[in-house]
Amino acid sequence: MNINFIKTIKDNGIEVLSLIVAIAIWQLAADLIVQNKFKLPSFYDVIISFAAIVKSGLIFTDTLTSLIHFSIGIIAAFVIGIPLGIAMGWFKEANRAIDPIIEILRPIPPIAWIPFAIIWFGLTRQAAGFVVFVGMVFPIIINTYTGFKNVPKVYVEAARVLGCTRNLDLIRFIAIPSAMPSIVAGIRIAMGVGWMCLVAAEMFGSNSGLGYEIWHNYYMHRMDFVLVYMLLLGFVGLLIDRFFRYYVDAKLLRWTSGTVV
Repeated sequence: MNINFIKTIKDNGIEVLSLIVAIAIWQLAADLIVQNKFKLPSFYDVIISFAAIVKSGLIFTDTLTSLIHFSIGIIAAFVIGIPLGIAMGWFKEANRAIDPIIEILRPIPPIAWIPFAIIWFGLTRQAAGFVVFVGMVFPIIINTYTGFKNVPKVYVEAARVLGCTRNLDLIRFIAIPSAMPSIVAGIRIAMGVGWMCLVAAEMFGSNSGLGYEIWHNYYMHRMDFVLVYMLLLGFVGLLIDRFFRYYVDAKLLRWTSGTVV
């Protein structure tokens, strides 16, 4: 047991040391250089504020609310983005019809949709979820399209020789497994974009959530609480990404392990 503990320290020592150094620099800069809690709260101030929101229970309700907003956006992006990407990548006519619309809408920043989200849905969970959806759907469409467009022709021809002739069967058994790494990459990119859009959506188009609390506490001049919620956004986003990568690598993409050294 002692050997395992020492090995764990050695393996993670650099990461832990870098965090300790960063926290020490932060604390010293806040106390000795800035000396203004409004401009830069210290690490100690943030810890005290974190304990306060944990005690009040706000951390749990706000995090749950943000996860609900995020879930609405990601589910809608999956339902719309993946089928559209499949259609564009597999059928030339669908690509010619849909691509101009996608390329017109894609450059519009998701934040620009916030006024319409408020008008259409009000200050509701659906409004925040809609902004997240706008940020997520285009990376999913593009990567799904790219994955299907790059399916090796030899796979399709071999499947047809073996009797798999229907488009539905070719998509299910040949194209989707081949395009899965590209689709997964698009989902990861979309999750990062969607999580950033969530903050803006909750700041201006919601009355709850982690993003809303950042803006609310800024108006209250409580910058220590602002930093707490900023760090919470970072940690929750990290956990979502790590969980997704673990599940996908262990389940969906297990067959790709070892293909790259």
